Amino acid sequence: MTPDGEGGAPASATLAAAPPRATADAPGTVPPPVGAPSQVPAERPKIGDTRPARPPVPGAPGAVAGGAGANGGKSPGSASSGRGQSRTGGGGRGRQRDGGSGGPGARPSAPARNVTGTVPSEAGPKAAVTRADSGPKTEGRRGGRERRGKAVGRYMICVHVRPEMTQIALLEGRTLVEHYISRAADDATQIDGNIYRGRVQNVLPGMEAAFIDIGTPKNAVLYHGDVRYDVDDVEGGNGSGQPRIEHLLRPGQTILCQVTKNPIGAKGARLTQEVSLPGRFVVLVPNSTAYGISKRLEDGERKRLRRIVDAIRPKGHGLIVRTAAAGASAEELGADVERLVAQWETIAAESVKGQGAALLYREPAIAVRVIREELNREYRGVVIDDLALYEQVRDYVGAVNPELADRVEYFDTEAEVLPVFERYHVHEQLHKALDRKVYLPSGGSLVIDRTEALTVIDVNTGKNVGTTNLEETVYRNNLEAAEEVARQLRLRDIGGIIVIDFIDMEIRENRDKVGSALRSALARDKTRTQVFDISELGLVEMTRKRVSEGLIESMSTTCEMCGGRGIVFEDPEL
Repeated sequence: MTPDGEGGAPASATLAAAPPRATADAPGTVPPPVGAPSQVPAERPKIGDTRPARPPVPGAPGAVAGGAGANGGKSPGSASSGRGQSRTGGGGRGRQRDGGSGGPGARPSAPARNVTGTVPSEAGPKAAVTRADSGPKTEGRRGGRERRGKAVGRYMICVHVRPEMTQIALLEGRTLVEHYISRAADDATQIDGNIYRGRVQNVLPGMEAAFIDIGTPKNAVLYHGDVRYDVDDVEGGNGSGQPRIEHLLRPGQTILCQVTKNPIGAKGARLTQEVSLPGRFVVLVPNSTAYGISKRLEDGERKRLRRIVDAIRPKGHGLIVRTAAAGASAEELGADVERLVAQWETIAAESVKGQGAALLYREPAIAVRVIREELNREYRGVVIDDLALYEQVRDYVGAVNPELADRVEYFDTEAEVLPVFERYHVHEQLHKALDRKVYLPSGGSLVIDRTEALTVIDVNTGKNVGTTNLEETVYRNNLEAAEEVARQLRLRDIGGIIVIDFIDMEIRENRDKVGSALRSALARDKTRTQVFDISELGLVEMTRKRVSEGLIESMSTTCEMCGGRGIVFEDPEL
């Protein structure tokens, strides 16, 4: 650092260019050079002024385009030096404040700040800035963080719209962690969360289930545990224990139900009568006593939200507070609850107007749904390459979370050189996610195979030969594999039973550490998982809730030649 606090110039150059000391006759001033025009005093703004200062008279020192003097925004007569000036508009290293004019390399203000008015060069650090719209601050508990006028965050959402499909990618840093696909034909297959008026087709007491017609190609299934009933309305029960399903449902009966699992393969959708309506901050559970607050929130925030929810909870309905409610005010939570209650009243009124199967409520587009579930202050941006979808998402975010509306950006494909997925390296990571083999940084690998009943993941050392001993090499390789397995499960959306074959470890403590690393990595996955301890053979058995088909199934079709087996018999008689 140079003696006067200005960074970047050598000390010798600074001393050579330093102005002479102030004279006793005029303390703090510098005698003008010979032949220089006389300085015309300019009015300096006072604290509390709401109007910008009068512009300096042409010819006065510091009247330079952009409001910055030749010395990086400082007027020649300024007595204070480098450090304080660079933080308010100088060209030094300090961060530029709101309204600072900045030097030639200064970053322009973010559009969301909506700063109007200019600050003359002589205004100094006390200059007043006029704002067109004060509005809510973006730097808050719910507002996103910024650095040098640019949004920062751990996550990012990229939306790529094609004529036949819409793809949504979630990035953690630069790493692809989740991927979603939406097609026009998914109206009959991607129906998770939709609410239907269904008609009971038949009841199977031996399976403790009933098949319900909801208007889709395949009948959906409703199991006994998902049926809601009133004990006084049960017919033919014995009065002891839970009533049988044939006493709760009968063929031809009309019921209100919601899809909890999409149809996969030959299986139909799974239903429940425990209907829930998700909002931005809360989930409404109609005609229920359900009550809960997200465990991801801190204890102090949970107590604050509990007091608010106790005051706004609608009579006869349950509420579940989501993680996105962190920092939300009572007015915002109340507005969200009122909207959901009005939505439920509309659905309930429509459900009694007919007898046949009908769709009563459809979940929004996949892009809006992902943003509703995911977008918070940890996201640095949402990039969309389709103008119509961009406007829809921008309006939605502006309505439910205006503090983050400026983070929704339009990716102009005509102005950009590369497509959005190539610009953010999504395309290449997506190709690797479709491979059977995944390579680890140290040289090891994972081999992922899917069967009808379960998914098997095999861990190999590959080219990882280690440096100390075999146990340490295997332990380090398994730690890497645990992190990568958790990421691959999210990215490929693998559900059901999963068996992971780690390399055998002799030391029990190492096996426990690898198991803990796997659980810690899976904690970032919002899909429910259950992990068991590593066995003596190095096997880990776990389950992950399956909601829809995985990444590979959604982007491929079964081979007509081999039927998906991967082999073709040479003998034509077989």
